[in-house]
Amino acid sequence: MTSIKKDNFCEHDVKKLENTCQQNYAKISVEVGAKQVNLPQTGSTCSWEAEDKDAVLDIDPVKGLQSGDLFKNANIDQMHKTGKQRGCEESSATWAQRKLSSGRASKPGNSKPSSKDIETDGQVASCNSQKLKSCSSVCSMGEQEEGDIVPESPLSDAGCDACISDLGGPGKLSKCQSSSGDSPAFEKESEPESPMDVDNSKNSCHGSEADEETSPFLDEREEINLSKPINKSFRIQYGDTEVESRKSRFSAKGCESFEEVDNSVKEDGLHTKSPGISPAPSSESKGAKQGVKRDSKITSHFMRIPKVEDKSRKEKCEFKPQRLGRKIAKYTPPPLPSNKKWFGTPIEEMRRMPVCGARLPHLRPSANHTVTVRVDLLREGEVPKPFPTHYKDLWDNKHVKMPCSEQNLYPVEDENGDRTAGSRWELIQTALLNKFTCSHDLKEAILRYNVAYSKKWDFTALTDFCEKVLEDAEAQHLFQSILPDMVKLALCLPSICTQPIPLLKQKMNHSITMSQEQIASFLANAFFCTFPRRNAKMKSEYSSYPDINFNRLFEGRSPRKPEKLKTLFCYFRRVTEKKPTGLVTFTRQCLQEFPDWERSQKKLSRLHVTYEGTIESNGQGMLQVDFANRFVGGGVTGAGLVQEEIRFLINPELIVSRLITEVLDHNECLIITGTEQYSEYTGYAETYRWARSHEDKTPRDEWQRRYTEIVAIDAFHFRRFLDQFGPEKIRRELNKAYCGFSRPNVPPQHLSAIATGNWGCGAFGGDSRLKALIQILAAAEAGRDIVYFTFGDVELMRDIYSIHTFLCEKGQTIGDIYRLLLRYYNEQCRNCSTSGPDVKLYSFIYNTIESYADSTDDDDEDEEKGLCFED
Repeated sequence: MTSIKKDNFCEHDVKKLENTCQQNYAKISVEVGAKQVNLPQTGSTCSWEAEDKDAVLDIDPVKGLQSGDLFKNANIDQMHKTGKQRGCEESSATWAQRKLSSGRASKPGNSKPSSKDIETDGQVASCNSQKLKSCSSVCSMGEQEEGDIVPESPLSDAGCDACISDLGGPGKLSKCQSSSGDSPAFEKESEPESPMDVDNSKNSCHGSEADEETSPFLDEREEINLSKPINKSFRIQYGDTEVESRKSRFSAKGCESFEEVDNSVKEDGLHTKSPGISPAPSSESKGAKQGVKRDSKITSHFMRIPKVEDKSRKEKCEFKPQRLGRKIAKYTPPPLPSNKKWFGTPIEEMRRMPVCGARLPHLRPSANHTVTVRVDLLREGEVPKPFPTHYKDLWDNKHVKMPCSEQNLYPVEDENGDRTAGSRWELIQTALLNKFTCSHDLKEAILRYNVAYSKKWDFTALTDFCEKVLEDAEAQHLFQSILPDMVKLALCLPSICTQPIPLLKQKMNHSITMSQEQIASFLANAFFCTFPRRNAKMKSEYSSYPDINFNRLFEGRSPRKPEKLKTLFCYFRRVTEKKPTGLVTFTRQCLQEFPDWERSQKKLSRLHVTYEGTIESNGQGMLQVDFANRFVGGGVTGAGLVQEEIRFLINPELIVSRLITEVLDHNECLIITGTEQYSEYTGYAETYRWARSHEDKTPRDEWQRRYTEIVAIDAFHFRRFLDQFGPEKIRRELNKAYCGFSRPNVPPQHLSAIATGNWGCGAFGGDSRLKALIQILAAAEAGRDIVYFTFGDVELMRDIYSIHTFLCEKGQTIGDIYRLLLRYYNEQCRNCSTSGPDVKLYSFIYNTIESYADSTDDDDEDEEKGLCFED
């Protein structure tokens, strides 16, 4: 009897539901016939009862955000293709699948495309093709608008209109591009707002190059699957036949939802649009909004979350199979202001050096600290004196093998034609002291002491730069002034760097402090490729160290190479015209003990999150994160040109770390304090351009180092998206971030905030929301506040702030959150058969915490009543 009543009750419910849906379906049939509907990309029917947020208003934006995360650090060209073209294809395919699954007769206007449909689609396609054709002009105009940069030569302090006519337009740059191969055209809309938003340092290979700069996780959207079974509890209550009946009626209900989403997106675009933020239009609305000024931010490709409006109409048709007596908990973060550029603690309140720092002890060499200058003669504004006074040589596997070493021998032929071992340093001096008049002379000089590579090394990029990129006056200045000064700087190595430089090997905790002048001499030798034993690749003595000689910078026709050479020549011009007077410290930190994350009782620290600004510009005085390759510097001496490589170019003193630092292990990081910024830039990767010389005004500490502290931490390279949610991988990333953030024996009040962003979220396949949470946990455990730059991603900024606020309000400890991450893996990722889990991480955290108390109470009630339900 109870079963019959249940069935009758359900049939009555379904009829009411069907009538309501038919009425709403009829209201919008005209609109559906007039244009293609942009459907929400739901993962499955089950998502209507499992998703944490509103089924209609949440699923669509979540998909957009997922693709946004994946596009975040992807190649711009692929971003454009996937974000626009594929989105349209999936929308049309989804609509067709919805109609086929409905099980009821469609109206003629919906079953066959009308002339209006065809006309509208044609207009949309035409508009999109026009946008693609105009991408080159958009790029060039956008770059002009961004900087209004006065053209300047890297070889001269004075602005020179004849040198570079326009950073983004015709003139010398186009000349460079034509000589370096065709550079792909990009729409301005597809370019990152900030040049620091991609983590493309490669830790999977020795030399990180552009071939890994495209994420393998671009196409991880989940396809719609209306045939996916509904959960067991629903089948137990209603039976398989009733399930199929409800599934056939489900598609009719969707029509009203689609109209509501479309309206909310329109209203959101009209009423809540803020400067620098624009919702990604659907395919049909793009044609209609041709006349509206387009926003150039990277977030234009991501879906905006519609406002939660008019829920009552949707709830009439919403069908959620539930357990009897059990309420499915859902949590929606409170709405945030749409026009804010940052959230959290004001950045002015975050701790910075030197204000928060403790006074440094006197600089002295020790067993774990090598100092290569006379500390007793250290004076502000004076060039430090080297220590010891005379050159001391060590040729072993614990120290840098110097080009000027007596042990650096080279096979030479004597007057009788016999081969003997001669001094390679003498050969280097003879070759470099010859006068250079063209790039060919420079090439011949370098190959004289690198004979083994005379048929392997390619100098195309260097030749094109000197002959096709530089004006005649610039080339003359380069060969007559800058290069001779660089030769003098390189050949002064025995008198400038008199102490053997120890290698920072794995498992070492050691620091090296040297002068900026010594670093300049090392870099001049790297430019002329004089370092011995550093050119062989496989199974060589230095195969576990990065490249240091610049030979790979001179090869090929990549359009990136001329801009990299401009940036480096700007540095060499500056340091040869005026000797730098500061010191720089390189510290390898290796931790053996890490926190017990599961039992940590610490609460989260303060957060400032913004979509504007960059780490190096807005994070002054903070600990600035380098999204590093495990071979520090990545592809800076090759073709790489993303976050790490750009930072190493504008602060070239960082490149010396490649000379001394062995590949980083999982429990290690490299901390560099005191480097100076010499250049400014625009763009990113293929759009990177040297802009102008930069005068660094950062104050110095008692050791005459700039208050610029950079930490290189390498994220793990995930081949599969789901792998990063595994317990071992989460623990590895937490430990790596903690290693970079932690300063043992330093009180928290003397630790500056951390300036970071989307670490490991580019070609390394990291999920930006997971990585943000990992860094927040590691910063809190290390006793530091965190300043997070999302590099133009507005939705990510809002999501990070919302989850941080929620966790703080709920009093969650680091251990609580870590256990939630483990639970998310076990429940959502471990047995997931698709490329990504149906339930997103933040939604899972919200609902798990919110429903914990309720579910406990419900379980007690169920036990008292003797009821049992399957999950």
